[in-house]
Amino acid sequence: MLPTTEGLAVILCLIAAPTSISAWSVPKTNSHQTRTLNNRRALLQTIATTSLVLLPSIATAASSQEKDKQNLIAGYNRLNYLLDHWEAETTICKTGQETTFGDVCERTPVKVQEYLGYKSMNDPLFKADATMLRLKNLVPSDREEEFYEAIDRYTQNAEEANGMAFVSSWGEANPGGGKDRVQLFIERSKKNVIESRDGLKTVMDILGLKP
Repeated sequence: MLPTTEGLAVILCLIAAPTSISAWSVPKTNSHQTRTLNNRRALLQTIATTSLVLLPSIATAASSQEKDKQNLIAGYNRLNYLLDHWEAETTICKTGQETTFGDVCERTPVKVQEYLGYKSMNDPLFKADATMLRLKNLVPSDREEEFYEAIDRYTQNAEEANGMAFVSSWGEANPGGGKDRVQLFIERSKKNVIESRDGLKTVMDILGLKP
């Protein structure tokens, strides 16, 4: 776990403390002692300077890691919302002149792709597998295999759900297709969304993330 910026500042103060104390602790020194003391001071100053330079990059890494965590939590909650409101979220109802011909409402797979992060780079689950892998340093050593299996479970089912949704979008236009075919593929994709959600939940449990 990365130390906070405040914690590093305290550590640096403690490291630097001996340089000020050494001025009175050795009233008489020979040339060898003087060189040793100077070398020690130089080493401590180098450590302090290097650590101060690293502080911004450490803070940036901690901020990026926190964003990855929040994206996984937000994505998980969004998948739960999609599943809890499945029919409403995968149905579009037309209004006005659009209802003159055809049905007022029809099923659409677009929402499935949106919730899984395939429609926007700003979605919390956009390239979710990469997000999970960036947090691998937080995984306990005895759960590493489970962690990677959960990522595979999420990724495989997310891709299959996206594929089913894509096929569904062309189901009515294909020969022998129709609205019933569209609905069939949408419902198949739901099973993959459930598996993806459960795989993501396992990853979150391993990382200690709460929805």
